[in-house]
Amino acid sequence: MKDNFVIQVVSWQIHSAPLKTVREEVFIKEQQVPAELEWDGLDETAQHLLALSSAGEAIGCVRLPGDGSIGRMAVLKPWRGKGVGSALLGKAVELYRRQEIKNITLSAQMHAISFYEKSGFEVCSGPYWDANILHVDMRLQ
Repeated sequence: MKDNFVIQVVSWQIHSAPLKTVREEVFIKEQQVPAELEWDGLDETAQHLLALSSAGEAIGCVRLPGDGSIGRMAVLKPWRGKGVGSALLGKAVELYRRQEIKNITLSAQMHAISFYEKSGFEVCSGPYWDANILHVDMRLQ
C-alpha cells in the first residue's frame, strides 16, 4: 500500500461497479462527458487498474485495452495531488513494459499535459476535440 491507497489489477467482469463509480463521478458528472460516449463497449475486453483507499473505497482507475494505449484515467477530486494518478500511470506503464510493448500512448486533456510529461510522455499530435474536451495524443517510447 502506497501511503494510504493501493493499486490493483482488476477485470470489468468482477469490478465494474467501483470502476463505474469513479468514471461516472469524474467524466460524466464533473466533466459533462455524455454517458453514451463514456460507455463505449470497450471495457469488457480491457484490463483495468483500480486505486482503493485504505478504507477500501474506489478512488481512481485506468483502462488498458492491451494495445499499448492508456485510457479512461480518473482520480476522484479529493484524492488529486496525492500521488494516485502517478501511481496508476506508473503501474500501467509497468504492465505494458512487462508485455514488451514499446510504444505506449494516451489521449491527454490539455490541462493534464504537464502531468504526463513528468512521466516521460511527449505530445505527438495537434489538439483535437473529444467529448467536447480539448485533447492531444501523447507517447512514451
